[in-house]
Amino acid sequence: MKITSISQIVFITNTFLLISSIVSYYGRLSSAFQPGFLNDNINYRAKCALSVRLQAAQEGKNRVARAGCGIYTVPPGECRLFDPEEEGKLQGTGALSERINAGYNYVLESNVVELETSGPPSGVEVMDAQHWLEYLDDDLPLNFAKPNKPVTATILGRSRIISDDAPGDIQHIILRLPEGMHYVEGQSLSVIPPGIDPKNGKTFSPRLYSIASTRYGDLLDGNTVSLCVRRAEYYDPVTNLPDPSKKGVCSNFLCNANTGSEVSVAGPVGKTMLLPSDPNADVIMIATGTGIAPFRGFLHRLFIEETVASHLFGGTAWLVLGVPVSGGLLYNEEIDYMMEKANPGQLKVDYAISREMKNSIDGGKLYVQHVIAQNADEFFDRISNGASVYFCGLKAMMPPILETLEKVAEARGINWSEKMKELKKNHQWHVEVY
Repeated sequence: MKITSISQIVFITNTFLLISSIVSYYGRLSSAFQPGFLNDNINYRAKCALSVRLQAAQEGKNRVARAGCGIYTVPPGECRLFDPEEEGKLQGTGALSERINAGYNYVLESNVVELETSGPPSGVEVMDAQHWLEYLDDDLPLNFAKPNKPVTATILGRSRIISDDAPGDIQHIILRLPEGMHYVEGQSLSVIPPGIDPKNGKTFSPRLYSIASTRYGDLLDGNTVSLCVRRAEYYDPVTNLPDPSKKGVCSNFLCNANTGSEVSVAGPVGKTMLLPSDPNADVIMIATGTGIAPFRGFLHRLFIEETVASHLFGGTAWLVLGVPVSGGLLYNEEIDYMMEKANPGQLKVDYAISREMKNSIDGGKLYVQHVIAQNADEFFDRISNGASVYFCGLKAMMPPILETLEKVAEARGINWSEKMKELKKNHQWHVEVY
């Protein structure tokens, strides 16, 4: 080739340098994968850097494989992780594989001896237990029916539960609930009495009653509810006779109803009076009259029924019940039975029979607040150790109780106002009065 200008010389020189660079690059690249080729021209540092990168890439692949990310690390169906034929109870008999391969066509061999199951091991006590409604603790039933759209319950029976010499009339009433309506201990049920309220020309307002049974009901079928109802009557102070015009509409309806009568009900409602979730927590129950209703449900659950809650209960249940005369003690036969059945120290019962007992504070009639004062040390020790305290009954019971608690707290150097705030914050203070 004939060179005629400076530009041709520059072009040839640049071309030569480009070809040299390409040859050098491919020489270094090929030498990384073909040992021995152009080894004399390989930069040592470049070779080391490339090797590190290759090792890192391979390690990354290995890590992905070990993690099983889209790659079957152990092929399925080969029993490579665990072979039940060898390591399980079948111990190499081949029976498992035979059954799997045969599928529904598998037939047990005639010479196989079947073990007879005669029941639980000797020495184990087996008992019937209620369990199918325990899920309600985690799925609290509320407002299965509302007062403006009530459902129909049926009265199965009722009975007067105080003696003839006790004032008034208190009855235990059992109702059949509609299918699917459930509740838990401590909740309440609304009852809508039949008829029209003459004051406003509308249906009567619902009356709320504390439920006196466990979630399984007195029949243990999970479909009944029990109420403890005092017949509301007004006695003329002059004639000392009841005035029919001022009687309680709903309570009289319930206390007069015949078996089979239909009742409009709504609910259940209430989160305030539920049992503590800790099975080892003490339960203190202060009641007057029909305020014992929710506590009957508590006591049946803890000491009568065969439930997990009953078997796990490790605390002490303490009932304080106030009534005017001993003939007015409610459910005392049941409570006597529970006292016999309960483990020693697990059930404590104190009665305050106001017309028959004297208190040791001032020598006057004995009321529930006096029982608290007379047992103040125990009361405060228990609530300080996590006991939950419940109050239920007429709202007039609370002022003297609070006054008593404030006095005994101050005598022990305790600020009662702050203590009650603490109890409420810790869900240890529960009040339902009417």
